[in-house]
Amino acid sequence: MESPAPAFKINSPSPDATGSQASAPSPTSVIVQATVESAVGELRAAVSCLCTSEELAESEKSVLRIERLWREAGAAEQAFFSALAKPAVINGFVEILFNSVSAQVLQVAVFLLAELASRDDGVVQTLTRVDTDVDCLVALFKKGLVEAVVLIFLLSPSVEQLVEMDMGEALVATIRRADEADALNMCVKPKSASVILLSQILSESGVGRESTPPVPRSSLVSERFVRSTALVLEAEQVEVRVAAMRILMRCIAEDGHCRSSIVEKLAVGAVLDAFHVVGDADKFEIVRFLSELLKLKKRSTAERVLRAIKEGSSFSMMHTLLVYLQSTTPEQSPVVAGLLLQLDLLVEPRKISMYREEAMDSLVQCLKNSDFPRSQLLAAETIMNLPGKFSSSGRPLARSALLKLARVKERYRQSQELSVVRGTDGAEDDAAGEEKAASEWERKTAYALVSHEFGLVLEALSECLESKNAELFAASLVCAAWLVHMLSFLPDTGVLGAARVCLLRQLVLVLRSAKHGSDRALAMVALRSFMNDREGMQDITTYIKDVLRTLRELKKSSGLAFEMLKLLSDGQESSIDMWNHKELNNADCSSNGEVTSIVYYKSYIFSGHSDGTLKVWEGSENILRLVQESQEHTKAITSLSILPSEEKLYSGSMDRTIRVWQFRDGLRCAEVYDTRDPVQNLAVASAMACFVPQGAGVKTLSWNGGTPKVLNPSKSVRSMALVHGKLFCGCNDGSIQEIDLASGTLGVIQPGNKRILGKSNPVYSLQVHDGLLYTGSTPLDGASVKIWNSSNYNLVGSIPSAAEVRSLVVSADLVYLGSRNGAVEIWSREKLIKIGALQAGGAGCRVQCMAVDADGDVLVVGTSDGKIQAWGLT
Repeated sequence: MESPAPAFKINSPSPDATGSQASAPSPTSVIVQATVESAVGELRAAVSCLCTSEELAESEKSVLRIERLWREAGAAEQAFFSALAKPAVINGFVEILFNSVSAQVLQVAVFLLAELASRDDGVVQTLTRVDTDVDCLVALFKKGLVEAVVLIFLLSPSVEQLVEMDMGEALVATIRRADEADALNMCVKPKSASVILLSQILSESGVGRESTPPVPRSSLVSERFVRSTALVLEAEQVEVRVAAMRILMRCIAEDGHCRSSIVEKLAVGAVLDAFHVVGDADKFEIVRFLSELLKLKKRSTAERVLRAIKEGSSFSMMHTLLVYLQSTTPEQSPVVAGLLLQLDLLVEPRKISMYREEAMDSLVQCLKNSDFPRSQLLAAETIMNLPGKFSSSGRPLARSALLKLARVKERYRQSQELSVVRGTDGAEDDAAGEEKAASEWERKTAYALVSHEFGLVLEALSECLESKNAELFAASLVCAAWLVHMLSFLPDTGVLGAARVCLLRQLVLVLRSAKHGSDRALAMVALRSFMNDREGMQDITTYIKDVLRTLRELKKSSGLAFEMLKLLSDGQESSIDMWNHKELNNADCSSNGEVTSIVYYKSYIFSGHSDGTLKVWEGSENILRLVQESQEHTKAITSLSILPSEEKLYSGSMDRTIRVWQFRDGLRCAEVYDTRDPVQNLAVASAMACFVPQGAGVKTLSWNGGTPKVLNPSKSVRSMALVHGKLFCGCNDGSIQEIDLASGTLGVIQPGNKRILGKSNPVYSLQVHDGLLYTGSTPLDGASVKIWNSSNYNLVGSIPSAAEVRSLVVSADLVYLGSRNGAVEIWSREKLIKIGALQAGGAGCRVQCMAVDADGDVLVVGTSDGKIQAWGLT
């Protein structure tokens, strides 16, 4: 500790300072002078005791005495300051901080040091000269001496030093404290100092950037902390308001659910008043903060915040933003323009609004300015947020809403995020009001965007869709799809035609070539809007091949794709462009005899042959590339069947066995069942197999053993299908039955026929698809294929083919009929009219078996001359 401060004197006026005419001092001034001298003397004694006493108790009393004298200083304040600001006295106070355990003494010592540091940088230099002095202050603050944070703030540590001090949780705790009466009346409130310091710490660390962040995320996103920080927005000092705002921005970045808590406590007027006095950087942060607060799930709450922004300032906020927009940088303009546009749209858009025109000009200019890709992206994201649809965390739902229109599923649960919160006790009325407000807002924003300069924003978005920047492309696609979709609900201003000129080609390109299915779905939503008028349909037919090909790919996952496919194919069922097939590959297996059975499962094709060979082919890119083969059957394989739930392949053979194959890690025979009869046809379930023996009826074989049962013993069965415990049998006499395997009951779908002119009319093939039973036979009674309702056995349709249908397979749109002369006829499943034909073999070649992939895009045909062909729908 340094030597005690030397005695100091208060200079008195010189007797002749005023000249010979000076009057004698008044009694009052004499009394004041005496009082000052007395106080100075008492302070000198207290300072001397503080600096020289070796008794802690005496030093503590001196600190309390100095604090009392400081508060009573009055006219002697400057003299007191000069005495207390000396390094020796400062060190005396620091010694108290190191040694005292009295909360009152520690508070007073910190108060006095803060008072001195706030007036003189020399005091700050003295305190920061020794690191242990600062460490002591930090330790006291962490132990609960909140006044210490004021002194730490006055020492102006660097951000790096603040992070090293590890005060994050202590600062959060101070901010969370309820406002209490400040008995010490410090120069800076502890909460204000904590807010500024925490803001500086958070500015150094990014969201999720460190493995051990300086402030735990759980502390930042706690509701109590968020609400307490929001109240600080009303602080007197603008610097404190801005710091609180920056903290809240970080809270939102960590957890968007914080927005609702902030809005509840938000003092918009105080934030807006700060806008007029801060610098440009802080101005932009305020605009960003207000824009973030508008990302609310409830539209009514968002509009209430907008009105508070519009009306809460003592100045015209819209005019202020307009002036500010004209001087912002390209990367700031989109955010400012977005807020200005939303404020303008609180009322119904007028024909002319300088605010709207300036905002739109700025957004379009940013979209078109490829020299500033960041500005382009921000402009696209701003437009994407304008529909006003957000999740409870503030995530934009424009994309999800459009994908919902396409009736496709995304990873997140759209139904929960897109629905308005519903409850009980009359909440339905509130929900209806929210939906109405959201719909009205979406209509107003879309109209304002597309009506500007006759859809100029659509042209700008079209250019952005050509960008190689993935983020810009994704945001622009959402904006374009939304605006084109909304054109169907807006007054006809001719913009739809302009939209087709700008966007049709780009959207078709996205539909055809986009890597992500969701992007293709967005393009599909926009294209569907173009199909609402005759001109749009006519323009789309220019790209009919590309559109149809993609819609077929998407129809399984999108209800909208199926709907569009129907609209585009209406009246074009026989068009070669509509259902064109191209041969993808073929394989010659004639050395293995006839191709007797084919199964298509996932990315594999399995084929059985008359010499007992089982082959595995690739079913994806290198289609019909041989993967593996097995010759464990000694006679012809007659049928193959897949059990998807267990991923097992079953093969039935004339060698009186059924073999079970595993194929996940290569084809391997796992089990062999002796049937004691040649297997003519096979159908399997998880518990049993049904097979057609050499003689009459159908036999069942339990996988767990037991005596085989004979079903339908009076019939010679030719074809079978097993669906949900119901076995459908097509017989040589033309009859069709359904057998319930659980109960054994038999239902007659079609009775048998006597031979006509000595010819039989067997049911060669049958398949159940979407609750309908398709049966293939000869055309003796006028239709070789009949279609039955599998539930009530009603005949619901027929296909008037003249071919003898030896095999058939059904996809979502088409029915393929394989004939005895090598031809495959293609029929529309919905219209039941012939579309075309494929030639799979010569005149003496039978189409033995067929299969389609899960999407219905690839047909595989096996013929009696040992050939396998794959055809793709193009």
